[in-house]
Amino acid sequence: MTAIAGRRINPIGLGCMSLSHAYGTPPPPAEAAKLLHRALDLGYDHLDTARIYGVGRNETLIGETLKGRRAHFFLASKCGIVIDGDRRRIDCAPATIHAAIDTSLKALQTDHIDLYYLHRRDFTVPIEDSVGALAEAVEAGKIGAIGLSEMSAETLRKAAAVHPIAAMQTEYSPWTRNPEIAVLEACRALGTTFVAFSPVGRGMLAGGVRDPAALVEGDLRRGMPRFSAENWPVNKALFDDFAALAAVAGVTPAQLALGWVLARGPHVVAIPGTASIAHLEENIARSDWRPDAALVARVDALVNQTTVAGHRYSPAMDASIDTERFA
Repeated sequence: MTAIAGRRINPIGLGCMSLSHAYGTPPPPAEAAKLLHRALDLGYDHLDTARIYGVGRNETLIGETLKGRRAHFFLASKCGIVIDGDRRRIDCAPATIHAAIDTSLKALQTDHIDLYYLHRRDFTVPIEDSVGALAEAVEAGKIGAIGLSEMSAETLRKAAAVHPIAAMQTEYSPWTRNPEIAVLEACRALGTTFVAFSPVGRGMLAGGVRDPAALVEGDLRRGMPRFSAENWPVNKALFDDFAALAAVAGVTPAQLALGWVLARGPHVVAIPGTASIAHLEENIARSDWRPDAALVARVDALVNQTTVAGHRYSPAMDASIDTERFA
């Protein structure tokens, strides 16, 4: 077990985004509700959502489904990404943050959210002002702790000077190593839990993508460079070798990816997302397993920032990210 903001949790939590949008076709509400209940029954006690997921539908789903089990899990949500019709913008102004928290509380049918993140850095608002607004919500009892998402070590340090930052959430897996530049160590130094999203490489390291051209229209991965016709053959070959390492270790590829992430330190947790109960069960089945140093080294040599083909985001999406980048 590890902890966020002093709350002990399973090191593997559940990212809930795919129950409402982003990957594949979201399941019907009844099936999504069944998965959420199964997650709690299996021992998942950290659920992660956001205002933007399904344009509010994800928070509503969790609130309606789990309002009777609210005491059984650590609840995280996020604000800062706003959808206006066909436009997407980032707004972390204090007034916007306060309004978003109230909307989230209503949708989630709860009187408090254990952890509330700034989903992205708003470069038009000083991070100190945005964190100050979240600190006011902590004081009011609306949220329990403050988190940041996809932000740099420098931004984390500035934010922590205003209020303790309980968590930093950023994409991290063998095929996305950016946090290793500075954020992982900054989190360790500041006592901030690092929350790895997409720890199985957006399904790639779980064998969930065999042909990106077959992904449904609207799947986020269709617009990601690593899944392009040019880059995919290189990345698929990496997966085949990665799967062979997992087989020798006696785990599935997804379990190897998760174990690799969690082996980075006791301050690291992972929140794989899925709309499949079978994958939900697989992800947590070996939550206590960690690869040994020799296997970690083999994974590191195989899948890393120099062997993976393509950037993780398109130029337009990348412009909104504050995390450090490899040259």
